[in-house]
Amino acid sequence: MESEFGLIGRYFSRPAPADMLGVGDDCALFSVKPGFQLATSTDLLIEGRHFLSDADPQALGHKALAVNLSDLAAMGASPLACLLGISLPVVDHKWLTAFSEGFYDLADKAGCPLVGGDTTRSNTGIVISVTVMGQVRAEQALRRSAAQIGDDVWVTGTLGAPDIALRMLQGRLPVDQVILAAAQPSLERPEPPLAFAAGLAGVANAALDISDGLLQDLGHILQSSHCGAQLQYPAMPVHPGLKGVDPAAIQAAVLAGGDVYQLCFTALPGRREAIQALASQTATQITRIGTIVQGSDAQVFNAQGALIQSGSAGFDHFS
Repeated sequence: MESEFGLIGRYFSRPAPADMLGVGDDCALFSVKPGFQLATSTDLLIEGRHFLSDADPQALGHKALAVNLSDLAAMGASPLACLLGISLPVVDHKWLTAFSEGFYDLADKAGCPLVGGDTTRSNTGIVISVTVMGQVRAEQALRRSAAQIGDDVWVTGTLGAPDIALRMLQGRLPVDQVILAAAQPSLERPEPPLAFAAGLAGVANAALDISDGLLQDLGHILQSSHCGAQLQYPAMPVHPGLKGVDPAAIQAAVLAGGDVYQLCFTALPGRREAIQALASQTATQITRIGTIVQGSDAQVFNAQGALIQSGSAGFDHFS
C-alpha cells in the first residue's frame, strides 16, 4: 500500500506560487498585502452527513473547497491559499484522482492554491477538512453585526434547488429526472460569487453565506445587528429548474433549504446603483428581497401582503 507521503506527493503536491512556501515543510508561508487583514475559515465534510457515499468524487472535490470559499465571499475577502485534511478508510486511486482534479480545478479558477494539509486513515467513512485563507482591506470586512434599519436585503444566485435535489436523492420527494438533472448541479457544484463578493467590501453593510437556509442564516445577521426584516416571497429568486415541484416544497426549500452557498447581504438603498453595476461587471445574478426593520425576526409576506412565515428555519446539526 502506498504511504501517506506517497499519496500527498501524487495527489496534493502541486508547486506553490513563487511568493509562497507550500507543501513539503511543516508550515506554509505567505504574506498579506499591506493594509489588508487575514480572513480564515474551516469546514468539515463527513460521509453520510454532508455527502452521500456514492457522491461523484470530482464534484465532491469541487464542493469541499467551494463551501469554504463561500465563507471568504461572505466577508468580502479574496482567496489567498487553502489547506486540505482528508481521512480515508482505504486508498482508492481512481477516487483520489477524480477528487483532486475537482479540488484543483476550482482552486485554480479561484486563485486559491493548496499549500498544505494532512492525510490519515479513518476507521469508517471519509472525512474532509478544508481551511481557507483570504485577505480583505482593513476595516472593510463584511460582518453580521453591521446591518442598519432601512437597509435593503439582497441575495445572489437562486434558491431552492440544492434542497429539492437532496430530498429527491434521499427519497423524501418523488424523483423527477428532469427536475433532478436541473437541480443537482447546484447541490454538488456550488459556485460562490467570489468576484462580486470582493467588490462588496466597503459597499454593503452586512453579509453571510446561505449554507443552512435563508431564514436561519439571515437570522444570524438580525440577532447580531439587533433588528428585524420584512421579506417578499414573490421576489425570491426560485431556481427555474424547479417548475413542476409542489409549491409548498418549493417554499420550504427557498426559505429553509441549505447548501446554497450564495450570499445574503444588506446595504443602504443609496447603494443600489453601485451594487447593480458590480453585479453586471461580474455576471452575478442579484435580487432585492426585502428590508431591514425594527424588530428581531424575519417576516415573510406573500403577494397579497399576508404573513406566511416568521422567525428562523433551517438546518441545525444538533437539532
